[in-house]
Amino acid sequence: MILLQRKKLLIITALTAVSAFMILSFKTDDQQEPKKLKNIKVFPATATYREVDHAMDEFKVELGVKCNYCHAASKTDPKKMDMPSDENPKKDIARDMIRMTDEMNKKYISMIPHADTVKVQMITCNTCHRGVAKPNAVIPAQPKWPAPPANGTTPPPPHDK
Repeated sequence: MILLQRKKLLIITALTAVSAFMILSFKTDDQQEPKKLKNIKVFPATATYREVDHAMDEFKVELGVKCNYCHAASKTDPKKMDMPSDENPKKDIARDMIRMTDEMNKKYISMIPHADTVKVQMITCNTCHRGVAKPNAVIPAQPKWPAPPANGTTPPPPHDK
């Protein structure tokens, strides 16, 4: 009797193990087809979902915002975002800003001599935004240095009063 129960337990255990192995052998998240990107206008056509998602995370940090700052809510479920939608006008502004920073980096930063051999700071959203959605437009006051003397000597440093 005990021997029969042991055999049943062994068979059940073996079947459970085989079932678990078969279930795990099906596609996992890593093997699933990549998510298809829709309405991509600035990123290259070869960009992956992971690359675009990473860039979006950087934008959120550099502007101090959440996804709904640029993306519209879904019409069917307002708790979800409709990422491909162009309904939010800030999305087009963001696209223009991405184009602008890309152009500045290609046109100016890449032309700095030896930029390929030294670490050069690239222009990003954070260059102006500094973690806020609307960059501070106040330009810091420039120090007023005295004009150099006519005789070519170095002027003394300004005194604080």
